[in-house]
Amino acid sequence: MNLEQMEYIVQVAKTGSLTNAAQQSHVTLSAISQAISSMEAELGITLFTRARGSGAIPTAEGQVIIQKANEVLVKVHELQEEAQSFSNELSGKLKIATIPGPMHLLVDIIASFKKEHPSVKIEVYEKGPKEILHDIEHNHMDAGLIVLSENLVEMNKELSFERLWEGKIVVGVSKNSPLSLEKSITPEKLVTQTLVLYDDEQIRDFVSEFISSFGKPDILFISNNTQAINNAVLAGLAVTLGLDYSFQGRDHQLGRDIVAVPLEIPQLKPVYYGWVNAKGKHASHLSKRFMNKLKYEL
Repeated sequence: MNLEQMEYIVQVAKTGSLTNAAQQSHVTLSAISQAISSMEAELGITLFTRARGSGAIPTAEGQVIIQKANEVLVKVHELQEEAQSFSNELSGKLKIATIPGPMHLLVDIIASFKKEHPSVKIEVYEKGPKEILHDIEHNHMDAGLIVLSENLVEMNKELSFERLWEGKIVVGVSKNSPLSLEKSITPEKLVTQTLVLYDDEQIRDFVSEFISSFGKPDILFISNNTQAINNAVLAGLAVTLGLDYSFQGRDHQLGRDIVAVPLEIPQLKPVYYGWVNAKGKHASHLSKRFMNKLKYEL
């Protein structure tokens, strides 16, 4: 058994035809057929049910072997890329989508990565969670950075998720609000406040699960426009909910004029900011290098 045979059986499974596999692999039909027969004899199983016109359908045993062969080929490709990266300058384009809150945390990391790899072109887009998941699923982005939840992971099994940062939900209030002097805010007190919320499933679930049980929340508006939310808080019209790291290291205005106050909810679980990409898709060496940098520096 060798890599060439693995490549052939994977190609036949993809195309459903020995003839098409031969054409795409730039070899003769006889070479494909002999490679499959040789592999079947070595393994002692039948990989394909062959039909007239050189059609081929994987057997139940063949499906398992073909999947394993594909995994081997992916690993070999990763090994080749890894080895090449040590001799070649890293280059290419990296397209990343992130929810708005943590964008300010990424700026220094992106700048550092760009300095280390000047030939890399990085494009970063601020988007909502649903749009990020859609873009990843349809290969419009190399990777996405969103808030992870058990429900989100369960509902998107075709995607792969990895935690990068642990945070907690806090209340964002104007520095002029009496709440800014509080060490913490209880749900009972929060439900008496007017809220402006970012349009995010995690935030809505939190309000529904923890806040609504203490009364009906007074929600001024829900928006994916973070500037509108910040303006409402700065004007003292409302308070907002967000992840603690969304309020860290911000610009002069937000860093000084919006105060993050902890929530007094003992059973509150941590919230994770993480990396999402398409499951089963071979991640480029470029995106993996960037993700590794995020792990160690975020």
